[in-house]
Amino acid sequence: MASWSDFAADAPQLAGEIRFLLQQYGPGLGYLATVRADGGPRVHPVSPVITPEGLFCFALDSPKRRDLERDGRYALHSFPPEESDDEAYVAGRALSVTEPARVARIAAESQAAPHVDWRLFEFTVEVAMLSRQHYGAHGAGRPAVRIWLDSPGGGNAGPAVPSTRGERRARNARQIGAHTLAPCNVPPHVSLVNATVPAP
Repeated sequence: MASWSDFAADAPQLAGEIRFLLQQYGPGLGYLATVRADGGPRVHPVSPVITPEGLFCFALDSPKRRDLERDGRYALHSFPPEESDDEAYVAGRALSVTEPARVARIAAESQAAPHVDWRLFEFTVEVAMLSRQHYGAHGAGRPAVRIWLDSPGGGNAGPAVPSTRGERRARNARQIGAHTLAPCNVPPHVSLVNATVPAP
């Protein structure tokens, strides 16, 4: 599983643009989707925190926190900008941060309220997507979409996967080939940021 820092090192421009959309109103703002006990989706407004160490979220005792503790799968979507239809999306697994020194450091950097029953989660990044709408003379055209992929299986549970840049590129080439996204099948408005697409 890749951390936000791994993703940002591998695709700095894409990570920077996604971070901008998540923090466009000052503090981080986004919609967090989690998985209910019955398998259905649940959506919550959240304030994600991005630091040099990773992508984090402080969660009070709530359905959101219980979802993350039971089933770490998540998806995070940016709030809509006021002047465009741009959107950012990140998905992966939430991991509870339990190391006291790390929790204290991130809480201090984020000015998290002390003596409150929150828990800290780190969001790993398995998929990151940025969609930018381009407007031409005749109105809106197709959005330009950039996608970054890390682990295979679309967020399925499993052991940690290799996270060096070369291993990710090789794995993504296999993953894209398995999903038949050969060049002739990739829509022209979609670019796969960190993958070498195999020839058909």
